[in-house]
Amino acid sequence: MTEYSKLLSPLDIGFTKIKNRVLMGSMHTGLEEMPDGFEKMAAYYKERAKGGAGLIVTGGFSPNASGTIIEGAGMLHNEHEMEKHKIITKAVHNGGGKIALQILHTGRYGFHKNIVAPSKVRAPINIIKPRPLCEDEIKKQIEDFAKCAALAKKAGYDGVEIMGSEGYLINQFIVPRTNLRDDRWGGSFENRIRFPLEIVKSVKKAVGDKFIIIFRLSLIDLVENGSLWEEVVILAKELEKAGVTMINSGIGWHEARIPTIASMVPRGAFTWLTGKLKKHVNIPLVTTNRINNPKIAEAVLERGDADMVCMARPFLADPEFIKKASENREDEINTCVACNQACLDHIFEGKIASCLVNPRACHETEINYKPVKKAKNIAVIGAGPAGLSFATIAAGRGHNIILFEKNNKIGGLLNLAINVPGKEEFKETIRYFNKMIEKNKVDLHLNAKVNPNDIAKENFDMVVVATGVGPRQVDIEGADLPHVLNYMDVLAKGKKVGKKVAIIGAGGIGFDVAHYLTSENENTNNKEAFFKTWGIDIQYKERGGLANEGPQFRLSERKVWLLQRKPSKMGKNLGKTTGWIHRMVLKAKGVCMLNGVIYKKIDNQGLYIKESGKDRLLEVDNII
Repeated sequence: MTEYSKLLSPLDIGFTKIKNRVLMGSMHTGLEEMPDGFEKMAAYYKERAKGGAGLIVTGGFSPNASGTIIEGAGMLHNEHEMEKHKIITKAVHNGGGKIALQILHTGRYGFHKNIVAPSKVRAPINIIKPRPLCEDEIKKQIEDFAKCAALAKKAGYDGVEIMGSEGYLINQFIVPRTNLRDDRWGGSFENRIRFPLEIVKSVKKAVGDKFIIIFRLSLIDLVENGSLWEEVVILAKELEKAGVTMINSGIGWHEARIPTIASMVPRGAFTWLTGKLKKHVNIPLVTTNRINNPKIAEAVLERGDADMVCMARPFLADPEFIKKASENREDEINTCVACNQACLDHIFEGKIASCLVNPRACHETEINYKPVKKAKNIAVIGAGPAGLSFATIAAGRGHNIILFEKNNKIGGLLNLAINVPGKEEFKETIRYFNKMIEKNKVDLHLNAKVNPNDIAKENFDMVVVATGVGPRQVDIEGADLPHVLNYMDVLAKGKKVGKKVAIIGAGGIGFDVAHYLTSENENTNNKEAFFKTWGIDIQYKERGGLANEGPQFRLSERKVWLLQRKPSKMGKNLGKTTGWIHRMVLKAKGVCMLNGVIYKKIDNQGLYIKESGKDRLLEVDNII
């Protein structure tokens, strides 16, 4: 018997059953635009279907050219395109799952010259101003959604998800922030919701009754002049009347200045919104955001917050997430750490999505770990992320692995990361590798500093060196003084740091050290504290769910200067989807960020620098 009885119970939606309460959420992978992308997507989705996902939603496909995210991005608006999709639906059905196509029109979020929107209001995350749709064009958009849904049904999909949240076109019609029209598509709330309701009615007419229609509804916009809670409830009821099969939760617009899926967001932080809506509608509700283990998913369902849980990135990290949970192997789940580094950041860089903890994600036709014909005796030196990855995978293929680690535990620099507020999830990665070491029978030697001469005497076919990196030595006069520390001293050795600190280097580690030093005694996993810090109104009395008083960051008692030599923007190379969060947090905590700095010398008075052509002394207790 498994402890996840709610999670694994089927959901009867009348004309069909979904085998469990798990929806694999939509994620754009970049495969949608590749020449052989459909074959790769078929393998990617099939693996997740075999791994237990009850219902899969594809990455977004636009119903027409104006709705694409970039020129040439994935569309479904003709028979030729429809034929390509059949390989995906067949693969998923052969894997024992169901799949819905997400219909996504980006509206003013598109990055091409022909973007359209309800009004001529530019998005703050886009340099292109949209063209407002006229009456006939709005009708054509509705027709295109219906045509796309009909083509999806013909391609073998079990349903569609109409993307009406996250600030995309439909959402842009719903709220006064972006809908400035004074015709029958704007003005009053009844007029503003006409567009989504007409789309649903047209889709329903095109596909009939025995086809899943999911509507992705923004439950909280987290932007000024977004929806009121009362409006969300009314729209949900009207969507039910219009023929929607289920409602999936959308949380926050892409332009919102509040994190919703990053690692610092507490697990399951937004499920209360679905629970709040549940008493107003009779169709199944799906909840989402930062649900990354089966215990949380089960608790959400047990609490009655939703009928299904939506997990997207957790299926990148581990395609067998549900299969492992159903077989009481949850300790073998490779947990999503919500880093965004290889999924969302890759997409923004024009790369194929993958996963930091599972590089096979979206590369299932290229990377496969097959059993070896002849086992080798291999020594692996270093049990950080690289050494652990090689050792456990090679052992799983059948090689004989001896793993040497000079410290008393595995994980390497991951053990530093877990000390940084918001990065505690890396504990899960260490837990996973400990289990894989046990399962794949890796011979682990801790407290084992390896001598190259000794290794050479052993009967190894191969030696893999994965000893990681160490702090870079700085060439500054006075850098050898006792009050000068490196990041290992602070994050790993716990050396005491004074009330005034200068941090030399503003890359990822510099930002992490600054966050660590300015977050003492904070409970980063407390939901109420998170909502208050970021200015989320849990009473939901204001438009968009924003608190009147705004974000309530606590100013740090420690004075910190974060410095870099380069004149470029601070944190320029941080992740696209998380860098803004780190900059915003440190600024709110009072960290002084200086770029274009020249380091002169260090003495007992502090750090001497030249900034903006002027000499300056930072009187600090420590330099890191």
